[in-house]
Amino acid sequence: MPSQNLVTHAVILAGGRGTRFWPRSRTRTPKQLLNIVAKETMLEQTVARLRPLIPAERIWTVTNGEQAAAVRKQVPAVARKHVLIEPKGLNTAVAIGLGAIHARHASRADALLAVLPADHYIAQPQKYREIVAAALEVAREPGRMVVLGIPPARPETGFGYIERMGEPISAKGFPVFAVKRFTEKPALPFAVEYVASGKYHWNAGMFFWRVSTFLENLKSFLPKTHAALEELAGFIGTRSYEPRLRAMYQKLENISVDYAVLEPATRTEGAHRVFVIPAEIGWSDIGSWAAVYELLARKSGENVLAGEGHTLDAEGNFLWAPSKFVAAIGVRDLVVVETPDALLICPRDRAQDVAKVVKHLEEQKRKELL
Repeated sequence: MPSQNLVTHAVILAGGRGTRFWPRSRTRTPKQLLNIVAKETMLEQTVARLRPLIPAERIWTVTNGEQAAAVRKQVPAVARKHVLIEPKGLNTAVAIGLGAIHARHASRADALLAVLPADHYIAQPQKYREIVAAALEVAREPGRMVVLGIPPARPETGFGYIERMGEPISAKGFPVFAVKRFTEKPALPFAVEYVASGKYHWNAGMFFWRVSTFLENLKSFLPKTHAALEELAGFIGTRSYEPRLRAMYQKLENISVDYAVLEPATRTEGAHRVFVIPAEIGWSDIGSWAAVYELLARKSGENVLAGEGHTLDAEGNFLWAPSKFVAAIGVRDLVVVETPDALLICPRDRAQDVAKVVKHLEEQKRKELL
């Protein structure tokens, strides 16, 4: 099929739990389904950013059974029939593959695919769309896979890194580099070295390729999963689809697309297949309540309140209790988040530990709080 006739679909990955956003984030309403930094939810913002480029009827959302009803309410009406429900979470390689075979079936041919997380913040949506358009242009070439790389703001050990190499080519005015390797969550000394080199970018998990390119690579590097997905593809739209899907998910490998496809593709001999486009777009994965504070605080030390309140000799606090008047006196750098059945209080620099509370509740079988 001529590349100029390819239509573009998007696969939004929306099955995460968001445990570091407890007590607001729960099993049925995790981070991506909440209005964390704006009036709209993270998923609604993700869809809105895409729609000038990709119509809603070509947006697919992969989630799980517990979250599916809420997801359907938040996507445009024409995209509700494109909510794909995984029987269980098997990481991103399978989730993307599921979206890929559905996009191919809907197009009745090959298609371009944009793969995007549902729970990221982007401060510059117009520039983001321009870079996405450039990434899709590069991905039109059979065999090419493209990832957006975020210029690292600090030596972060919690993100994956992409090392670029060589001189760039240009796509719609943006530089495009070949990828030398991916490195997952390096130790601090390596992260410091990577940032200082200027050749590394954070991996934000935003990928672009042809459906055929992705499935060919899946066949090479994860053949069992590829075979199962191709078998399932023959049952899309039939009564046998759901039971086949459930049976298939009991047998497949739990692995990320980075480990399953992208990393081995960069190690394969021959022409470069994986490319990175630097994307300075005001990106944040909003990984904790502390990150929310950093996004919303207009200046250092400002108190951020969700509703009415008054502070006295207090600074640097994030206070989320929108249904109550909050008075804060003489406290510094706290996170306070209230829901009808729970209250979180912690220093901002311990916000990552909120996930440990969720683990404790799981161990105590406190399902009503999960």
